[in-house]
Formats: sequence, C-alpha cells, structure tokens
Amino acid sequence: MRVLHIGKFFPPEPGGMEVFLADLVAAQRAQGVEAAALVHGEARVDDPDWLVRVPVWFSLIYAPIAPGFRRALREAIQRFRPDVLHLHLPNNSAFFALVLAEARDLPWVVHWHADVVVSRIRGALVLAYRLYRPFERAVLERAERIVVTSPDYLQASAPLARWRDKCVVVPLGIARSRLAAAQPDPASAPWPAGAFRLLSIGRLTYYKGFDTLIRAVAALPGVHLVIVGSGELHEALANLVAELTPAGGEPRVTFAGAVDEAEKAALLAGCDAFALASCERTEAFGIAVLEAMHHAKPCLVSDLPGSGLPWLVLTSGAGRTLPVGKVAAWQAAIRELAADTAQADQWGIAGRLALHNRFDIRTCSAEIGSIYDAILPPPALPVQPPLIVIPARDEAATVAAVIASLREKGWHHIVVVNDQSADDTAAIARAAGATVLSPVLPLGAWGAMQTGIRYALRHGHRQVITIDADGQHEPAFIPALLDAARQHDVVIGAYPERGSPARQLAWRFFRLISGFAIEDLTSGFRCYNRAACEILADEEATLLDYQDLGVLLMLRHAGLSIVEVPVEMYPRLTGPSRIFASWPKVARYMLESTLLCLARWHPKHHFGR
Repeated sequence: MRVLHIGKFFPPEPGGMEVFLADLVAAQRAQGVEAAALVHGEARVDDPDWLVRVPVWFSLIYAPIAPGFRRALREAIQRFRPDVLHLHLPNNSAFFALVLAEARDLPWVVHWHADVVVSRIRGALVLAYRLYRPFERAVLERAERIVVTSPDYLQASAPLARWRDKCVVVPLGIARSRLAAAQPDPASAPWPAGAFRLLSIGRLTYYKGFDTLIRAVAALPGVHLVIVGSGELHEALANLVAELTPAGGEPRVTFAGAVDEAEKAALLAGCDAFALASCERTEAFGIAVLEAMHHAKPCLVSDLPGSGLPWLVLTSGAGRTLPVGKVAAWQAAIRELAADTAQADQWGIAGRLALHNRFDIRTCSAEIGSIYDAILPPPALPVQPPLIVIPARDEAATVAAVIASLREKGWHHIVVVNDQSADDTAAIARAAGATVLSPVLPLGAWGAMQTGIRYALRHGHRQVITIDADGQHEPAFIPALLDAARQHDVVIGAYPERGSPARQLAWRFFRLISGFAIEDLTSGFRCYNRAACEILADEEATLLDYQDLGVLLMLRHAGLSIVEVPVEMYPRLTGPSRIFASWPKVARYMLESTLLCLARWHPKHHFGR
C-alpha cells in the first residue's frame, strides 16, 4: 500500500502535528506501508527521498502561503503513485487537492488535529475563517473517513457535526524509540539547585496559556518554571516575568527557547513535573504530554471543555486537570504536588504504563491502516484458468481415472465436491491431485455443483466446467466448450443419443413448455462464464433440485446466452440414470420441473414454439 501524507510542516520544525506526522510515517514504513509526505518548508540535505518540502513565501495569520504547493502535489502523486491521500488539518495548502484531478481520483482520509478556533484574542481569525470554512467543508465532504484524536473532541467539534457518521476516533501516539532514555546533566540544568522543577513545552502563542503558569509560580517560593519553545509572544511573556519579579530578586521562570530532540528529552528527564495551561481548544490533544508520560512525569493540564487534553490525562491516570486561567487553583496544585512526592510518583508510573499500552505510535499506525483497508477496494484476484468441478457421491471406482484423464489433457485446477460419500471417494480424489471439498450436509448433484461454483468465484476463476465423476465424459471435448464460450455465457456438451425412452419423453415435454430448442437438457457437461457463475451462486439458485432445466431457466431469465455443442460420451460405468431409472421417478421429475417452469419464470410465452 502507498500513502501520501499532506502535512503542514515536518521536523526539525517544532510542533505536535509535526512530531506526530514524523512518527506516523516512520511507523507505517516499518509496517510495510510505502508512506511519503508533502509539507511546507525548505528542502534539507538530510531529507529522505520520500519527503518533499515546498517553500513558503510568507505566513498570514498562522497559515503558510506556498503557491507552489499545487504543482508539488501533482508531481508527488505522479512520483509516489499513492493509493490513499492522507490530509492533516488544519492546513490551508491541503485544499489544493480539491482542484487537482489527480488528487480527486484518489480516496482521502482526513486527520482532524484541531478545529480552527475563532479566538476572541485574535479577532483577525474571524474574517480568515470565513474564507477558510467553505474549503474545509468541501474537504470533509470529499473525505472517505475522518480521523479524530479523542472522543471528547469529536463530541464538541461543531465543524465535524455534519460528518460524524464517517468519523473514527484514533488517539495520537508517539514513537517510544525516539524518546531514548536521557540522563539529565546537572551542570547544564536550567533549574536552580533545590527548586521544584516545573517544565512546560509549546509554541509561545496565545492559546498555550503560559501567562497562567508564569503568574502561578511567581507567588511560589521554591518553584522554578522552564518554558521550552519560541514564538511571537516571547517578548510579552518575558516582560510579564520581569514585572512579577521583585526588585533584586531572581526570576522564577527561564525561557529555554527552541531545543533539539536530545535537549528536550534531557529536560523532560530532569524535571519534577510537567504543566500545560492551554486556554483554547486549539490545544486538541497534547503530544508534549505524551512525551512527559514517557518519562513518568506527573502532568498538570487545563480542564479545557471539548479538548482531548483532559481526556488524555484523566483516562491515563497521569495527573490532574485545573480550571482554565485560574491562577490560584494552579498555585495550589503546584504547591501540593511539590509537597507530595508519593502522588507525583503514582501519576508518573500510571502515565508511563498508559503510554506503553494505549498511545504507542505502532498501535495508532495499525488502526489507521485498518481505515485505509476499509476504504480501498479489495485487491483483484489473479485471473485463474477454468476450474473443473466434479460433484461426487460414492464414486471411488471412477473418480481417480476421471482426474487422471483431465490432468493428462492439461487441466490441473480440479475440485471434487464430496457429497457425503460412504466410500473412499474423497481420499482417492485427493491422492489423484484434486482439491476436495467435503460439505457437512448432503447437497445433491446441483448443490455440489453450486458449491464448486462458489469456490471458483472466491479464488478468481472466470470459468467453471462441470463434469460427472462416473467417467462418461471425454475431457478431449473441453476445448470445444471453451471455444464456444468465447461467444456465449453458457455452453452445454450435448450427446442426445444416450437418451432412454423415458429421458426422450421428458426432453420433448420440457422443450414444449420451456421453449428451449436444446437437445440434451440434462447434460452435466457444461461451461459457465463468470456472469453465469455469479447468478448460480445466489441463494435463489440454491432452491433448485437439479442442475438441468431450472438452471437453464434462471440463466435465460437473466438474459444470458446459452448454446449447445455436440460431444461424445463413454458408456455409463455406474448403471442407469438415477433420475430416469423408473417411470414413477420420471413422472415425479416431470411434475416438479413443470411446476418450476409455470410458477417461477413464467415461460408461457414460449408455448406453441
């Protein structure tokens, strides 16, 4: 399977979406999926060949503007030939898929990382979202499935309300192998000696709520907060720290800036607790929380209604939630946690266990793979040669010779349907090289043939040739059936000379009431194409008792072409016909088939022909 991800950015660009995308692609490729990614950014010399970055001209209200993205998407589709497009939203460049024919020809999976929250803090988003929303709706309408990261977020998401029937909840995961155990370096630790070491990670932007944490620790002696990340609010937050620091005192907040993965892992390993005080549902899940759980750190997070953040922490038992923006509540929680090391250890251990059991990227990747499988058509079975179907009941005396004769003529795809034989029919047929099916219940001749037809459909055979197991048919005539099958749906191998007086009487009668001009109505030597097999595999055909007249009526009713070709037959080796052995049996057979003709397929318009 080949998948093309359309993302926003990719590491080393920081961010939860970016880290998750990198981990997901790596996990998919390890699981045998040919995953590639198309994102924004400048190409790097160490980029793998499956990663394409598109230069950004400028950013507008957090949205990267990359006019070359449409062309890059077309080229990526041509190059990687994906079976699925996996679009990660929010991402304005993903909308180029709407106006690209090559993209519209593929099934789409949308990964819904967050709603675009029209913030009261950022009023410019209101106008921008009015332009963004119609494209977002078009993508959601076009998507086959929408992956949402938590049940709480799905329940609260207004943009997803119309499409909940195709939403699937798959929690995010991280690659634990990426988070190798890191030993903190005391010499370079940014926390003062003896302080309670609090850590927060995220872009310095309005919805992360860093001002709440800064105000909380400002009044907590013995607590020091380290904030990892960069962003447009750095200066404003630094000014807030300076404002809250008493004259001549030491700041209780350190800005570590942007760090690489190794530095981040060392900080997570060295802290006492992790905090995320986000104030808007733009914080949909919290990849940084998963990373803290990996290092067994207790987590304090905002109780954001409708966000996956509190769901993640509470269902994992990894910490506690606190009211959004309530500085006093955060102060009290930090103070209590600093004093209760047993509670901190309990939350940390529970979080690490939950991460290993529920939020590993390999689990996430496998669930997403199931979504791909559900929306893709099943792989086409290879076209197989004609299948020879032999119904058999107590045919031990002849079945081996029939199979040997077929194999001698080059027919090796042979199925014997062993219909409750009391002798060694099954073992002999298997030893002769045939596949043997042994139904639990008795089927009769037609039921056995239908079982073989269903087997043929499941295994990709486009034609079925039915032949009796008693050695009366000559395999040398199979090519004649197949030659006629080029123009017709059903071909009957006819040898009317075999007919006894009772059989000839029955044939004349059935030709009269059915309108068929076929000479040998009961021949079991037939070739059915796939269209005929699909009709005969249906439950309606199961109701038939015999494979002759009822089958032909059903096929003609479906508009299929039926033709007869002359063949020769060997003398019967197993005695007289089971159906035409006596006049009472003939009478019963004629009555049942007459009722079938008159009651089911209305052949009355053929009378008088």
